[in-house]
Amino acid sequence: MSGSLPPLRDVGLVRRSGDDDEPEELQRPLEWSLIRRLFTYAGPVRGKVTALGVLTAIRAAQLPALVWITSLIITGPVARGDSAALLLGVAGYAVLALTTDGLFHFRQRYALEIGETVVNGLRAEIFARVQRQPMSFFHRVKLGRIIGRVTSDVEALRVGIQDVLFVSAIQGGQMVFAAVVMAWSDAVLFLVVLGLAPVLWLINRHFRGRLSQYSRAASDSFSRVTATLAESVNGIRVTQGFVRQETNAGLFRQLLADHSRFSIALARTSAILTPLLELNSQFFVAVLLLFGGWRVFHGAMGVADLITFLLLANQFFAPIAVIGNQYNQALVAMAGAERVFRLIDTKPDWEDAPEASDLADPRARPVPGEEADPRPGSTPASPPPVARGLRVEFRQVSFGYDPARPVLHDVTFTAEPGQCIALVGHTGSGKSSLLNLVTKFYLPTAGELLLDGQEIRTITSGSLHHQTGIVPQQNFLFTGTVLANLRLARPEATRDEVRAAAARLDCLDLLEALPRGLDTEVGERGAALSVGERQIVCFTRALLADPRLLILDEATSAIDALTEARLQRALVSLLQGRTSFVVAHRLSTIRHADCVLVLDRGRVIERGTHAGLLSQGGHYAALHRQFVQVDEPGREGGEPPRRGGQRADVPGER
Repeated sequence: MSGSLPPLRDVGLVRRSGDDDEPEELQRPLEWSLIRRLFTYAGPVRGKVTALGVLTAIRAAQLPALVWITSLIITGPVARGDSAALLLGVAGYAVLALTTDGLFHFRQRYALEIGETVVNGLRAEIFARVQRQPMSFFHRVKLGRIIGRVTSDVEALRVGIQDVLFVSAIQGGQMVFAAVVMAWSDAVLFLVVLGLAPVLWLINRHFRGRLSQYSRAASDSFSRVTATLAESVNGIRVTQGFVRQETNAGLFRQLLADHSRFSIALARTSAILTPLLELNSQFFVAVLLLFGGWRVFHGAMGVADLITFLLLANQFFAPIAVIGNQYNQALVAMAGAERVFRLIDTKPDWEDAPEASDLADPRARPVPGEEADPRPGSTPASPPPVARGLRVEFRQVSFGYDPARPVLHDVTFTAEPGQCIALVGHTGSGKSSLLNLVTKFYLPTAGELLLDGQEIRTITSGSLHHQTGIVPQQNFLFTGTVLANLRLARPEATRDEVRAAAARLDCLDLLEALPRGLDTEVGERGAALSVGERQIVCFTRALLADPRLLILDEATSAIDALTEARLQRALVSLLQGRTSFVVAHRLSTIRHADCVLVLDRGRVIERGTHAGLLSQGGHYAALHRQFVQVDEPGREGGEPPRRGGQRADVPGER
């Protein structure tokens, strides 16, 4: 019977490499605690849950009652030939049947509403919990797995609540009420029914483990399918660019075949269980006929009592096949519940400390000495300038995404308020890791990182991010208009304020040149705009937030030289008073930095101004020569290189 099924060791019950969001062991018994926890999400419709429970119990009693009335009519008025009593009995039967169907309408409606409420609550909580996870979570967990939890797993729970749970409850209640009436009708024959119960228990025990394993394996394989699909769609440009369509399609077909194999194994096992339960039900009825006929022969019971008992026995055995069929879906729902709650219960790698406080913003505090001179005609004293930027201090900071493999080693430096710090180094030198620490996307593994003299672990992430503006190299826009994306950091900003910010960047004309200006739809991930246009939107969005800390991670890499020149002129004034960290390979940004940090393999090996580092002739000077070769590909007419390989038209470099 099981020879054609895949071996259980191949079902994927052990975590595969890279599936860090899966536990080591996927086999654990089904728990009622999961069901109880699911119903905590039905709080908004708690009254309907109670009403549904009552309706379920009533319907479970009504179905055996209909059969019992049928048996009474047959053994009573029909056997006696009493037409008046027959009409009265049929009328009572009709009233009960109409009541049963009427209550069924409300039971089904309430079940749908409860299921929808639970599903909405689960999806909202999944989204909220995922949003609070640190960056390390998203580097570890595949997007497709998160999508799978919100879609397929939650939908399985919807089916489990709306159909499996209440259908099984009705069928189980029907068996209980039928058993009570059978025991009242003939206790001796009912003992025969109880004697057959161990057979059903053994069959259920044999198949329960296999169904549980295959359902979890099918769910896990489908999660891999969705993860691969999401990754393939996001990387379609690379796929087509390297002509990987057929190769990726072959890999995807293998995942589909894997999922299909487990699903077929699950279906085969269920297809064996359901007919087997049906066969046993018919066998049990045959056994009851045998024992009941023997009791009728010996006068221990009448024919009418035997007919009543057999009709009720059908009501007792019929739900067994239904419940067996629902059992498979119940396992799928429980597997989904385990996976959903596993995601919800995933604790962040780190959280703000309970005693963490908000990072103070000096712009929100009154400036001492602002009091006006009370003498008539006097001019109010101008307040002293207030440093708006953050003071950032690294004290022997080390960091590793894996603590056992640090990528930054004993980094020490100080960025005074309003200074521009340029980060220079080859790929993998630790520039992005340093930015991740400054913005508290990660926490240092060792050492101290102070912002305005306050250790970053004691600062709430939200207060820091409210004072931070980021322009990433991989610009990201949300579906909507350009204006909506610009207002991301300041939803209350007016259109005039948005236009003013773009004008300060000298790029308002570029945004207004779009098909519908600021109301242009950017499409999914900004696909309707060019790469440079998306970068300009990200630049304006960051500066509209009026940040104290500005992060420019290759911010001008996607902008053409003319637009960059316009932005550079605006940046000279816009960066004043703000502490900024700049990662750039173009000299136009690095030249004006107050301090250049040269990183190599996670260590700061040189520091100083652009001119000072060039004069040292060290690592930065060598990098600078490489930058110049890339930055100045076309000096026309064989023009000799400028002093130090620098362009003469750059201010301060003549």
